[in-house]
Amino acid sequence: MLLLAVAPIPCLGASLIVDVRDLRGSAVTSAVVYAIPEGRHTPPSAREAVLDQKDRRFVPYVLPIQTGTAVKFPNSDNVRHQVYSFSSAKRFQLPLYEGTPTTPIVFDKAGVVALGCNIHDRMSAYIVVVDTPHFAVTQQGRAELANLPAGTYHVRLWFPGMRAEPKPQPVTLGAAERRELKLSTERN
Repeated sequence: MLLLAVAPIPCLGASLIVDVRDLRGSAVTSAVVYAIPEGRHTPPSAREAVLDQKDRRFVPYVLPIQTGTAVKFPNSDNVRHQVYSFSSAKRFQLPLYEGTPTTPIVFDKAGVVALGCNIHDRMSAYIVVVDTPHFAVTQQGRAELANLPAGTYHVRLWFPGMRAEPKPQPVTLGAAERRELKLSTERN
């Protein structure tokens, strides 16, 4: 009898745990944290992402993606929606629809894309398009950027209601290093 044992292979990439707090010390949720590698170009993504509509809300409320990602906009509600954006990073309008439009929208320019629904004024969401594959959304103020190649990064932050974007924080990571970074910012 042949017995194979499979042991997990340790990850050789670095990890950066980012803790985001407002000036009063409260955790900031739904913040997009992303790390732009210094001196290395990251080619645009060929990925796909999904931003659904459920219970007359966009899900997720904040969707980070890399430049070049195609986003599908399924409508899981039993009512029609008309999704639009007038943001400079991506302007578009999907006609009134049910189900899923056949063609996803490609986001080819970095920036924040505010979304709305022409039928349901209270529906809003954000797509945060970044020029890096290294991003995460905070849960209870914390996010982890895992499997980062060794090197120097400029860590940036965006979240709904942010007054001004804080200065990017430079961080240098060694292979397999695990580090924490605390960011403090103002919100409206």
